[in-house]
Amino acid sequence: MTAESAEHRRPRWPVPPVDGYTVDDLFTLPDLPPHTELIDGSLVFVSAQRDFHSVVIDLLVSELRRTAPRELRVRREMTVVIDRRNGPEPDVSVVHAEAVQNREQTYYKVADVLLAVEVVSPDSEARDRDYKPHKYAAAGIPHYWLVDMTGQDQHPVVQVYERGEATGTYALTGIYHDRVKVNVPYDIDVDLTAINEL
Repeated sequence: MTAESAEHRRPRWPVPPVDGYTVDDLFTLPDLPPHTELIDGSLVFVSAQRDFHSVVIDLLVSELRRTAPRELRVRREMTVVIDRRNGPEPDVSVVHAEAVQNREQTYYKVADVLLAVEVVSPDSEARDRDYKPHKYAAAGIPHYWLVDMTGQDQHPVVQVYERGEATGTYALTGIYHDRVKVNVPYDIDVDLTAINEL
C-alpha cells in the first residue's frame, strides 16, 4: 500500500476556523455525519445509539403527539438554532405549529421551542445533564425533560424541569418512573411502562 492510497482512505476531518464554527457551517459543510451538533462553535459528532435511546424517543414522540393541541407539533432530532455558535439537536422537541414551514426544513429557531427532551447516552451524558440544559434555559426554552435509563430492568426515568422567569434557570418539578402526567406545556400523559411493548 502506498502512502498516497493510505491518505485517500483516511477520513478528511474539517479544520475548525480560528473563531470556531457557526450554524451556517453546520448546514453547509459537506459530508458531516448525521446528527452533528454545534456547541459553543465546536462540531459534536454522535456515536451509535443504544436501543434504549431509539425506543424511548419513539415512545415519547408518539405519546406527545397523541395529546398535543393543534397549535403545537412534536419533532424528533431536529437542530434548534440558539445563536450563531450553538445549534444543538434535542432528541425530541415540541414547537409552535407555525414554525413548521415545509418538509425540507432542517432546523427550528429557539423561540419556537416549548419543550426540549434529551435521552441520556453514554457519550452525551455531560452534554445532556450540564451543557444543553444551561443553553436551553438561557435561550428561553420554558420546559426541559431529561430521560435516563435506571435499574436492572433498564427502565426510563424522566426528570421534568421548568424554567423560572426570575432566574432564567431550570428547576426540577418532578421525577417520573412509571407515568409522566403533567399539565405544562400542555396536558401530557405518558405511560413509561409501555416501553416494554416496543
